Amino acid sequence: MPIIKSAKKRVRQSEKRRKRNLVISRGYKALIKEVKSLADDGKHKEARELYPQAQKAIDVADKKNILHGNTAARKKSNLVKYLKAAAGVR
Repeated sequence: MPIIKSAKKRVRQSEKRRKRNLVISRGYKALIKEVKSLADDGKHKEARELYPQAQKAIDVADKKNILHGNTAARKKSNLVKYLKAAAGVR
């Protein structure tokens, strides 16, 4: 445990930020899983309707520097490829 006052403050700040970032991170991951599970179950229409929400959550994580920009783009691209493959579209 830190002894210096500023180090104690830094621990409090980093914990608060970690919790805030965790909410955003869990949010986009849950939406991606939901879209994929809908696509796997054959509910392609519902998956396509949920995709914009997942895309928005990924963009928010990118904007708040939880994800790198290229990582966010890759996740969105892979999700679209997954939806197309599940629906049998080329």
